[in-house]
Amino acid sequence: MSGLKIFAGNSNLSLAMNICAHLRAPLGDCRVGTFADGEVSVSLRESVRGCDVFLIQSTCAPVNDHLMELLVMMDACRRASAQRVTAVMPYFGYARQDRKAHSRDPISAKLVADLLTAAGCDRVLTMDLHAPQLQGFFNIPVNHLLGLPLFAEYFAEKFGEERDDLVAVSPDIGSVARVRAFAQRMGVPLAIVDKRRMRPNESEVESIIGDVAGKRVILFDDMVDTAGSMVGAAEALITRGGAKEIYACASHPVMSGPAYDRVKHSVLSELAVSDTIPLRADADKIRLLSVAPLFAEAIRRVHEGESISPLYT
Repeated sequence: MSGLKIFAGNSNLSLAMNICAHLRAPLGDCRVGTFADGEVSVSLRESVRGCDVFLIQSTCAPVNDHLMELLVMMDACRRASAQRVTAVMPYFGYARQDRKAHSRDPISAKLVADLLTAAGCDRVLTMDLHAPQLQGFFNIPVNHLLGLPLFAEYFAEKFGEERDDLVAVSPDIGSVARVRAFAQRMGVPLAIVDKRRMRPNESEVESIIGDVAGKRVILFDDMVDTAGSMVGAAEALITRGGAKEIYACASHPVMSGPAYDRVKHSVLSELAVSDTIPLRADADKIRLLSVAPLFAEAIRRVHEGESISPLYT
């Protein structure tokens, strides 16, 4: 694939190297660090003139540092005469700030989209946005990959044909469409945990819609932040719904604050997540699935001008 250049920031170097391994392409030589005062320092150590450049960077914690790294890397590529610059953002930070929830609130997701475009981004390649409508915030192409096939394949292999007692559960009303697609792919029924959110990262289960008594449950969500909602839903499914066993999966393991301890001491049998965000070494009960093959194929298709739509199924 001549003319292809791949660089990575500091947010998820292991994923970037795995993507390059699947593409059989080298990871570009780029130094991304900070000056003494904390300003981001970027130095491209090889030519990108006339090249198709892909910058791999999840804007996970510390979100602002990793976002700024990506913006400065883009500016460096543009000023070095790259032909096209694609931001490969497996995890898109600020995605939850997609509307005005209260008076005088910002819409930070739109601001980030504008910053990426102003920095010289020609295309965004991301996965499982918190709200798929975020694609409309951009005036450039956005390829929105899905983690659903990855998790469906994993659980189909895990449980085989013994799915009579399986139920896919949405942890809230907002995730019903996503979980319905997962349930249809798995060939299992759907249930919903109806919860009330008091404030950010705090929620309370009000009711369970659907039959989970004596069933093995798969909770499916787009991300796990503090894990309070997921662990609370799992406990309610056991104590109030009578579920037999709880599994969970989420594309983005944000894992803020007490999340690791909550998962470790929860009723969850297993939490499957993708490697869009790196995990701590002591991640008990957590199974890591790699999205490197998916992103590698998407990069290849974008570079060679092929359709990406087959990757959605």
